[in-house]
Amino acid sequence: MTGTASPGSAVFDTAIGRCGIAWGPRGVCRVQLPERDDAALRARMPDGHPEAEPPPEVAAAVKGIQALLRGEGGDLHEITLDLDGVPAFHQRVYEVARAIPPGRTMTYGEVARALGMPGAARAVGYALGHNPCAIVVPCHRVLAAGGASGGFSAHGGVATKMQMLTIEGAREAPQPTLF
Repeated sequence: MTGTASPGSAVFDTAIGRCGIAWGPRGVCRVQLPERDDAALRARMPDGHPEAEPPPEVAAAVKGIQALLRGEGGDLHEITLDLDGVPAFHQRVYEVARAIPPGRTMTYGEVARALGMPGAARAVGYALGHNPCAIVVPCHRVLAAGGASGGFSAHGGVATKMQMLTIEGAREAPQPTLF
């Protein structure tokens, strides 16, 4: 970001439904996956970020997110995030998650080991469950041990996670079962 963007938010269409994005002078501070309706989606946008026309950097981020959710690839590394107020450990987890390329996955334990904290798989899961910038921080690419889906806090839960992994062509995407 250029440091001149006033806080704002916008709702935009994607292949999986309408998503939201919020920004401020230091970058994107929220990316919200689809909710049950636009009212619920807008309610998840941070206070003090009124609906506005995205500045060029945010408009580019929206285009990148839309392309990724159409299955066109892209890693979204160029998107500047403002994670002010996010705990340092969570930020470290998000850095590791951002390094996972589309179509690939890691387990919570592998992320913990990448952080040099092999016993911190649950803490990794907790951090990812509080990810304010879903898709840009691709928490959907982190699975439980043995390739199980693990949790997913977005609307639609694990089904949304699996849909996103399928769009990306992840070979490791677990298939839903009855149990």
